[in-house]
Amino acid sequence: MDRTDFPDDFVWGTATAAYQVEGATRVDGRGASIWDTFTRRPGAIVGGDTGDIADDHYHLFRDDVALIRDLGLDAYRFSIAWPRIQPDGRGASNQAGIDFYRRLAENLLENGITPWATLYHWDLPQTLEDADGWMNRETAYRFADYAGLVAEQLGDVIGNWITLNEPWCSSFLSYAGGDHAPGRHEGTAAARAAHHLLLGHGLGLSAIRAARPEATAGITLNLYSVVPASPSDADVDAARRIDGLANRFFLDPVLRGSYPEDVLDDLGQTDWFAEHAPSDDLALISAPIDFLGINYYSRHTTRAGAPSSRPSANPGSEFVEMVDTGAERTQMGWEIHPDGMIDVLAMAHEIAPELPLYITENGAAYADVVLPDGSIDDTERLAYIHDHIAAGAEAIRQGIPLQGYFVWSLMDNFEWAWGYSRRFGIVHVDYETQKRTPKASAYWLAGMLDGALSAEVMV
Repeated sequence: MDRTDFPDDFVWGTATAAYQVEGATRVDGRGASIWDTFTRRPGAIVGGDTGDIADDHYHLFRDDVALIRDLGLDAYRFSIAWPRIQPDGRGASNQAGIDFYRRLAENLLENGITPWATLYHWDLPQTLEDADGWMNRETAYRFADYAGLVAEQLGDVIGNWITLNEPWCSSFLSYAGGDHAPGRHEGTAAARAAHHLLLGHGLGLSAIRAARPEATAGITLNLYSVVPASPSDADVDAARRIDGLANRFFLDPVLRGSYPEDVLDDLGQTDWFAEHAPSDDLALISAPIDFLGINYYSRHTTRAGAPSSRPSANPGSEFVEMVDTGAERTQMGWEIHPDGMIDVLAMAHEIAPELPLYITENGAAYADVVLPDGSIDDTERLAYIHDHIAAGAEAIRQGIPLQGYFVWSLMDNFEWAWGYSRRFGIVHVDYETQKRTPKASAYWLAGMLDGALSAEVMV
């Protein structure tokens, strides 16, 4: 498999997120985010880690851009830290923050790499969380102000915009399960945070288009292939519940202009949505997008099960169990099902047949070992990436308009609640010295893309 197996204009990229890589959390006027606060909560993060330094991408971005160039990649998807632009989540922009992202974008362009900017990768300014965060409808309007401000000031060097990354995580995982910042347990009411996030997407999209009519803009959703463990009615209903919360609750309003009624019923939120999610909101949320980004990592096989007493990131699905299919797993415990990526691409394509699709994240964590010669032979990650790229090629053969693939992640980084105990990068980072070392997976990818990294690695 090589680059010629894909269309000439297929986008090859890699991705990171601001809080995971930038560090420099207290410099140049950056305000506090919910992750700065959450990482100080005892027991919230494995090892008590924080993103205070992370990969110091804020200062080392030129070295990282050179790596992207040498990998042969066309695009870099990074996120803009909202509190670096608006320290309090509102008002005029912090010029130092704007200047940093301009330097980054210009350096990318100088190296032949297209910038793709995500406006919200979970780092809500803490001042907005103090006002009830995404549970408060006003946060959607503050996001729109921020989106328009950034697009106006950086739209000359950034043409591709993603409003939100994985709103399932920043609503249910964050406001129901409590696993991510701000670490709240609002139960099924977390669906309201999800609506406000999607409203923020719609308002933000409008603001981007007003500031930069020529911009290309979309949203990124994390989607799962969901299959029942058996044809029994109970197992089929378990799959319906998980598919509803993980996929349809976000795909339907964005692409169809409506929420799935069965999911609202599962959540007991039908009355609230009838009153607080009017048709005007849904018209904004479902405004035409230029592309849909899909983050894909795994498949869920479900069956009916006993209720759990633990607060769930999937409220309304407490009677569902995930089945171990015997497939190989990554260090995160996620089963490896490359064909599931075709499933989710087909799911989106069926709803919106003409919409361009991008895999905006795909990758795997493994317990990498640095060998005595300093190399990292991450054979398992290499195989994971290879097999999912092959699945992308098959999706294209089936007529699905997949137009790009972004590997997660460029380099090891702060893996949210897992701290630095999980490594997703194709480039190894020594957190003590900040030394970057390409892994075997990076050399293989560079070879496939005719990049400048020199070592030859076979699958």
